[in-house]
Amino acid sequence: MTRAAGSHSADREQLRRIGRKVRRRLEANTAVRRIVADKAEIWAVPRFLDVVDCGRLMTLIDATARPSTAFEIDYSQGHRTSYSAYLSASDPFIAGLQDRLDALLGLEPATGERIEGQRYLVGQEFRQHCDWFPAGSPSWAQEKDYGGQRAITAMAYLNLVEEGGETAFPRLDIQVAPRPGTLLIWNNADEDGMPNPWTVHASRPVTRGAKYIFTKWYRCQPWRPSH
Repeated sequence: MTRAAGSHSADREQLRRIGRKVRRRLEANTAVRRIVADKAEIWAVPRFLDVVDCGRLMTLIDATARPSTAFEIDYSQGHRTSYSAYLSASDPFIAGLQDRLDALLGLEPATGERIEGQRYLVGQEFRQHCDWFPAGSPSWAQEKDYGGQRAITAMAYLNLVEEGGETAFPRLDIQVAPRPGTLLIWNNADEDGMPNPWTVHASRPVTRGAKYIFTKWYRCQPWRPSH
């Protein structure tokens, strides 16, 4: 496995610092459990959301969901076939949720992207990808000026999926089944501050029922949306 050689040097120290800060904060929190992985840092927070919060979030997602986008890959190619909805922080409920995530991770609110809700129906999936931006890619050329590299991913499951919909980290041989209210967190860099290729992951196809989640990414610098 090779690193993204020579990439993101401007963000490397920030990635290292953020990773260290989140690592220490989560390790000191008894509500958080570390998922065993040799080459990546992944944590789970069971019962981060209650059933009322989950239901409210699913309603908000259904109200505005549109076909999901993926950097450099058109929806028609079938790489990411879910529906997504940006959840506005002008809603006090969403603003409060963002505050909870910021406090849990100990990260500056300004570095967090908008919370994005996602809905997967039968057959829908998100094939293997990384949340960080590869060096030299069109996505990095665009996003480096809007907050830099993605450091941390926080993703919560909102419902019990009847069948399928697991979050898979194939290079780590890890597969996480959706559990309502559970928050999954991972560091997109290694301890040296390099984007970590072992964090490649996928949302497996839903084979029965539906899957609802939300995701929030944190950048190295204050995030400024490009649109």
